[in-house]
Amino acid sequence: MGSSDRIMGLSKYIVTLPGNRFNVAAMVFIGFILGCVVTAVEPSTEHSVLYSILYGGAAGVLIFGLTSIMSGAITQPMINALEGRHMKMKQSMFVSLVSMVIVGFIYFIGSLVSKFTIYSYTIDALIYGCVVIFGFRILVIWGTSNISFFKSLPAAVIQPALILSMVVVIVSLTSISTNIGYFSIVALLIKIIVASLILVVAIYSFVVIIESPMKRNLGVGGLELLSQFLAHVTEGSKALEDIFDDMGEPIDTIVGIVAFKGKNGLKSLFLSPCVHPGPIGNIGGGNMPTQLANNFENFTLVAHGPSTHDFNPVSTKEIKKIEDSVRNSLENLEYTNEAGKFFRVQNEDAKICGQYFGKNLLLLATLAPVGFDDMDFGVGLALSNLARVNTNAENVVLVECHNAFKGENGRILPGNKEVFELMGAVDKLDKPGDLYDLKVGCAFDPMEEVSKDQGVGESGVKVMIVEVANQKSAYILLDSNNMEIGFREQILEKISSLDIDEAEIMTSDTHFVNALSGGHNPVGTKVPELILESVFNCTKKAIDDLEEVSVACDVAMIKDIKTFGPNHATELVTTISSIVAVSRIFAPVIFIIAFLSVFIWIFYWAL
Repeated sequence: MGSSDRIMGLSKYIVTLPGNRFNVAAMVFIGFILGCVVTAVEPSTEHSVLYSILYGGAAGVLIFGLTSIMSGAITQPMINALEGRHMKMKQSMFVSLVSMVIVGFIYFIGSLVSKFTIYSYTIDALIYGCVVIFGFRILVIWGTSNISFFKSLPAAVIQPALILSMVVVIVSLTSISTNIGYFSIVALLIKIIVASLILVVAIYSFVVIIESPMKRNLGVGGLELLSQFLAHVTEGSKALEDIFDDMGEPIDTIVGIVAFKGKNGLKSLFLSPCVHPGPIGNIGGGNMPTQLANNFENFTLVAHGPSTHDFNPVSTKEIKKIEDSVRNSLENLEYTNEAGKFFRVQNEDAKICGQYFGKNLLLLATLAPVGFDDMDFGVGLALSNLARVNTNAENVVLVECHNAFKGENGRILPGNKEVFELMGAVDKLDKPGDLYDLKVGCAFDPMEEVSKDQGVGESGVKVMIVEVANQKSAYILLDSNNMEIGFREQILEKISSLDIDEAEIMTSDTHFVNALSGGHNPVGTKVPELILESVFNCTKKAIDDLEEVSVACDVAMIKDIKTFGPNHATELVTTISSIVAVSRIFAPVIFIIAFLSVFIWIFYWAL
């Protein structure tokens, strides 16, 4: 978990909206009830219950229900015609429903207060409520539709204009106009225009002020970033990648490759790219483990190399650069039939396991059951270099197992004590001992019965069994974003009855499972028994797939892959954090003053 997760954590506030039928039915029902109640408490005259139900209910449906339904139906095509973020009809209807509830509540309070006072505040409350929802609709439409402020005004004014117009029509056609107090079209228009201008100025000033740091530092507007993020979450849009592409910076990194060749050619690939599978969903490298693996015809296991969110690819097209590096390396590999036995070393909480493949070394690092998260690229590079010096290995492929979730405080960065614990474990590595022929077996279970919301991505579980001198070792990879603390140990216990001698559990750190999880969706928190059973069965299949192979390793360079970068990733988080900090103080002040000014303007005139 890195800095970008704090940004993407906003997704936890996104809820599934009700459908159109619910929205329309709710507007009709609430409008009817509101009309009945307001008519019953109307201060000027005493009405029968039947009158309140028939006339009041009908008026409520017309004034609030019908106008809100019309507003939802008109707003959606209007926004889409402006070529902003595509708005669905249920989204438009839901905004109208919420707006109707707001204005209805204010209208009811005004009617209730009027019952105990000399003056009737009913119409003034309705005007105030309409001005409030005008401001609310501006914020929602401007903030989420990626259209300009002035283009959002016509769409924002539709619902309050329809409500007030319906009131004028009903008042003009009925005899109740004498019962509702001071009411004139001119006064109505003046009140609305002035009050609306106050809110427009307040909203525009607020947004411009809080957006200016992001535009100045990153060249992108905060509302544009928000609208494109919502488009990704609700529609699967990848327009957010264009923003990240403008912000990104090219870096050079590496990918560890272990290739196994069987009698029918390349049998399997074990890859450990030092590129982070983020930031979220299908954006950038969010689903990189699956997308990269699917680009190869043979069984391909994509583990998590040392990297943080600074190394998130800005777009899915950048994944092709990883693939190209791997393919170029495969053309020049020298294979051997020799491998060493699986081993483990430990220093305090740091545990390192792995195997020698010829003169090359595969290492898996973990702190489990102690929680941890992303390992910084520099830390991983230092550990690999130290291992190469200590063991004389030609290539060291390092995997950060990512199998004990701690959260954003669990990152392994330069200076953390975990770095020195891991270095101490590397110092305990022995040079290659006896080498033997090897066999490899592979199996894959997409685990279609487990959804991404339950913590498992499209690659499900992949198992690779390596047999050396009658020792069978299982490399088990779950396509997940880290793992609930203790679940690794449950998996090891579950498979202990199988014909294997050693095993280690990894997760790919895919962020495909995080589209609506606020960045936190470790595997093992949901349906653990189902996942355990899938891992068990997949491991059995991998054992049955064992065949003699030769092996080759390499650590290949990935040139100019465009990522968030250490500078822009930090700058993005810092800028957003400063905006949030300022908004917490500035927003309440400016909006309290604005709404209070509108309130005084409307109700002072009334007096």
